[in-house]
Amino acid sequence: MKIKLLASTSVSVIALAFAGTANAALLEFFGEDLNPGFSVPAGGSAETARNLFLSNLVGVGTETFEGFAVGTGTPLAIDFPGSGGAITATISGNGLVENNAGNGGSGGNAFGRFNTTPGGSQYWEASNVFTIAFSSSISAFGFYATDIGDFNGQVTLQATNGVVTNLTIPNTISGPDGSLLFYGFIDTVNSYTSLVFGNTAAGTDFFGFDDMVIGDQEQVEVPVTEPFTAALLGAGLLGFALRRRVRA
Repeated sequence: MKIKLLASTSVSVIALAFAGTANAALLEFFGEDLNPGFSVPAGGSAETARNLFLSNLVGVGTETFEGFAVGTGTPLAIDFPGSGGAITATISGNGLVENNAGNGGSGGNAFGRFNTTPGGSQYWEASNVFTIAFSSSISAFGFYATDIGDFNGQVTLQATNGVVTNLTIPNTISGPDGSLLFYGFIDTVNSYTSLVFGNTAAGTDFFGFDDMVIGDQEQVEVPVTEPFTAALLGAGLLGFALRRRVRA
């Protein structure tokens, strides 16, 4: 089987080898566009990272937040197709459904957050911690995020399966209003029952999230093994790094 991978100086694919675990890997996908103009630039870093992420999954769906009334808060149940039937993801904690209104027609709201779905207008907005709990365990998760870091905030992510795995999205700190990023991970061995989103500038830096994708273990199309990790390192892909997973 082939692993479909692209690389550029602004898109990173990070493989995390788990110490003491044979044939195990966690792939993280990240791309960022600092001045996207309230849209997803075609061929930009964020879109490229998302396409990389999706190329290793099969039969997954996307939550666009278009089916909810503006202002809808938590708890919010969103559904995704899983390999064995629908998977419900329940968002709790901080956040609400927002739309693009209020920025003079330029596509985003007055503060830089915007919808990333073609033809859509809504997204999830949060300024503090929120949790997504899944009715069935998942092994892949990805999303677009907008207006991250202009007030010095960084997104943090905790994936839980009895043990907490801490992941930090490497967004630009003190970047411009209206930035765009994509972040996703695929774990070919472990599955997770919940995700906790944090904000290092909670209550000050507001973030927008959209086009969330999940996948269970059977929806990961191509297994990634340690020999594959070594092959990537040997290929010298730009933006690629090897590191250990951090547990807390």
